[in-house]
Amino acid sequence: MATQAKSPSLCHSHKIQCFLHNPVPAPLSLVGNGKAHKKPLKFSCRSNGNDDYYIDAPVEVGDGFSFSGGKYSDGPSPSDEWFKQGKIVKAYAAFGSGEKAKDPIFGLAMGADSQASTDIFRWFCVESGSADNPSVILIHGFPSQAYSYRKVLPMLSKDYHAIAFDWLGFGFSDKPQPKYGFDYTLNEFVSSLESFINEVAVKKVTLVVQGYFAPVAVKYASNHQEKIDNIILLNPPLTAKHANLPSTLSIFSNFLLGEIFSQDPLRASDKALTSCGPYKMKEDDAMVYRNPYLTSGASGFALNAISRAMKKELKKYVEEMRTTLTDENWKIPTTVCWGKRDRWLSYDGVEEFCKDSKHKLIEIPMAGHHVQEDRGEELGEVIKGVMRRTRLNL
Repeated sequence: MATQAKSPSLCHSHKIQCFLHNPVPAPLSLVGNGKAHKKPLKFSCRSNGNDDYYIDAPVEVGDGFSFSGGKYSDGPSPSDEWFKQGKIVKAYAAFGSGEKAKDPIFGLAMGADSQASTDIFRWFCVESGSADNPSVILIHGFPSQAYSYRKVLPMLSKDYHAIAFDWLGFGFSDKPQPKYGFDYTLNEFVSSLESFINEVAVKKVTLVVQGYFAPVAVKYASNHQEKIDNIILLNPPLTAKHANLPSTLSIFSNFLLGEIFSQDPLRASDKALTSCGPYKMKEDDAMVYRNPYLTSGASGFALNAISRAMKKELKKYVEEMRTTLTDENWKIPTTVCWGKRDRWLSYDGVEEFCKDSKHKLIEIPMAGHHVQEDRGEELGEVIKGVMRRTRLNL
């Protein structure tokens, strides 16, 4: 149902075109408790009609935002169609106390999404291709979802077994409240990644990982080099300057303010995704990313916890990753794929690092921080090329 208090302010602040369907006072209607209640005004919002990304466009030229899903409407959401393509995989034991999670602001009981699984965490993943083919695990960054690889998956389906998943705390995977089964530390992400990979892939795999979760994947790979065919890093934090979160993400780690901002779907989803590159997403794509924040407070509190862990631990993990990737004992073929229009991580020092460590560097000039979102088809070709060369060298 449309929310009268929310819709006008959102429309005004983001310059979208809104139309009032009921310009006259609405009649009274009865709600479930039998009390008279004014029927809220319905708003609809339309885009400018262009389905493509806008490159370097001012904000007012963008698609605008749709209220056709989430808490603003009873209508279908584009995320429903995405969910139908995937499945739930159980991996990584939950070690919570068994107590019901409460929100960190008021201490009120949280919904089911925030409660830890009783035994094993549930992960949402989408598969493409035959399980008999070489496997490639597609790992999204912070913050994002498996949905970011939607253009990559079909490109790999003919020759490979591709799996994209939502991290715990994101998308359709479990989102336990911190201190109730999962605290979102980087060490926990490493351990949980190991459990997930063991569950979905028996043979060796190629890892593709984007952004701030790259140090997590590298640490996992360093402990399991026998399990990895290749690792492809998409705009990873490679230099000392990269070890600080951008203000768009670090704001979620602030005391109290972070909890409040993490509950704002436009700040937690839209701004976080569009501030790191020169693109504006299509309306339907934005709704998929927004949906977890619209339907539950669990996603926001998970985002808040991850931001705090990243702010505290990222510097150490980046240093460990740099050391690992330059160590002579690192035997995994490594490719760094860099979207040069990244507004969060500077390209300065990336070329030098790859040259010194003898890792292959592939530049994608028109991509931003989320390479798979910005240039999915181009990235698909890169992945196929890397995996093809590996198979030929066997």
